[in-house]
Amino acid sequence: MAPESEVTPGPEAAPGPDVPPEPGFEPAVGIARSGAVGEIRIGDGGRRNALPGAAWAALARRIRELGACRSLRVLVIRGQGDTFCAGSDMTDWVAADPGRVEESFAHMEAAFTAIEDCPVPVIAEVRGVAAGAGCQLALACDLRLMAATARIGMPIARLGILASPLFAARLVALAGPGTARELLYTGRLVEARTAVALGLADHCVPDDRLAEHVGRLAAGIADHPPAAIRAAKRAVAAALAPQRTATAAPQRPVVARPHFDRAIAAFLGRPSAAPPDRS
Repeated sequence: MAPESEVTPGPEAAPGPDVPPEPGFEPAVGIARSGAVGEIRIGDGGRRNALPGAAWAALARRIRELGACRSLRVLVIRGQGDTFCAGSDMTDWVAADPGRVEESFAHMEAAFTAIEDCPVPVIAEVRGVAAGAGCQLALACDLRLMAATARIGMPIARLGILASPLFAARLVALAGPGTARELLYTGRLVEARTAVALGLADHCVPDDRLAEHVGRLAAGIADHPPAAIRAAKRAVAAALAPQRTATAAPQRPVVARPHFDRAIAAFLGRPSAAPPDRS
């Protein structure tokens, strides 16, 4: 399916009558519909689809809007171009005050929660890299199909980002506490085949066949009675509810300063105004 800006209205691509009115196209969050299957394509292909805070907020809105459509049966999330999502656009955080950084993390979490609360299954089609917030985006989805050359992980500790209980909970729920600890402590990215073995992904697919596999899976789910599929998602969500409730309290602070400021400046190749690390 094409991003919304490229969709020509027709019997398959045109949104149904219950699709909410468009508030205006947001380049970082494109949507399309093909029958009962919806698509969200994130990013613009630049910066490996790392998103600023405003784009995370837009993504949360789009997911909730699509989830409210009664005719929707499956939602697919994929990145623009050859990568899924490298997390947050760190240029958004240069010299940002603590409130702005916390707001950015709140927008990210709102997007992940919107996926988990979406009444229909959400499939992540992962190419390239799913790192940091991009990893959490994939983990929030119901199913993850990864291209054979794709990688996934949480390289946030080196940036002075403090892993939240919700971040850890998604890793623990899929791969267990041991793997969660290793990935959070080391920040390493794992390849698709390893991700499947660890439980972080459901299928490893040759790169040139990934879209075909995702399309087939989405169509197969959409063929089932929608009430049964929605009930299945609610049932799994109910089983996970105690864990989500226990980890839902917002974490403050979200970063360790001045380590965070120095790391962001170094990553972007800019001088840092943060004082030297004397810890």
